[in-house]
Amino acid sequence: MTSETTNATAAGGWTLGDLRVNRIGFGAMRLTAGADGTPSDRDRAVAVLRRAVELGVNHIDTAAFYFSPLRSANELINTALAPYPDDLVIATKVWAGRGPSGDWRWASPAQLRGQVEENLRQLGRDHLDVVNLRVPRSKATGSVAEHFGALAEIREAGLVRHLGVSNVTPGQLAEARAIAPVVCVQNACAIGVPRVEQEFIRACGEQGIAYVPFFAIAGRGREAGVTGDEHDPVLTVARTHGATPAQVRVAWTLGLGPHVLAIPGTGDPAHLEENVAAGALRLTGEDMTLLSGVAHV
Repeated sequence: MTSETTNATAAGGWTLGDLRVNRIGFGAMRLTAGADGTPSDRDRAVAVLRRAVELGVNHIDTAAFYFSPLRSANELINTALAPYPDDLVIATKVWAGRGPSGDWRWASPAQLRGQVEENLRQLGRDHLDVVNLRVPRSKATGSVAEHFGALAEIREAGLVRHLGVSNVTPGQLAEARAIAPVVCVQNACAIGVPRVEQEFIRACGEQGIAYVPFFAIAGRGREAGVTGDEHDPVLTVARTHGATPAQVRVAWTLGLGPHVLAIPGTGDPAHLEENVAAGALRLTGEDMTLLSGVAHV
């Protein structure tokens, strides 16, 4: 499918609290380094960000821990886009963090304010639009109340506008909502996602909460990106629509419900155009059924 004239508005929009965003957004994780770990080209990364906004993207997902030895996603966003457009929504995440050498560190509730302030400094802002509490895998079934309560206090102090949760279960979402409003859930989700997660996606929609899938294109490749051969159903649907497999994967996530927001990330200008164009791809019920039959790996 062509990407020459497609704008991010083609996918429609959703409201995060009081912030209206287009359903096709941009994930900043892949801006900082290539697949082999080498630092990205700075000028190219800046150009990708500026082009994304030109194409109507007004929802960017980032984090202070998105950095490589020579690049910081937040700093690239600041360089490329400040002063920021009035309608641009930048979402970031805390609890997870990395030290200068790249080692992972998980903040205590008392340390969350420092992580919020780190994002503020890097982005050059006096408040953050959306902050997701990123739950570590080690807490997959644990309580999030202490950390989310601390984040809610930071919101009350005016440093954060809206709160979300990431890498959570339905129970953890309910626990967070009992403390403060939650505008979005950000979980790993791609074709082949288990049925229990699909049910969670539907439940978020029923509660008026945005569901923001990450690794929607990479799938099981996760941080490493797309790996291995593509599933036959994805290739079949791609051929039918004259689209790329990546576009089919983005369109599939958007087809899960009007509350689902895509944030495909790339450091490649051509891939950016393709990803945004995927917002205009309308899969049929038969397409969705075929793709939903892909086994979870």
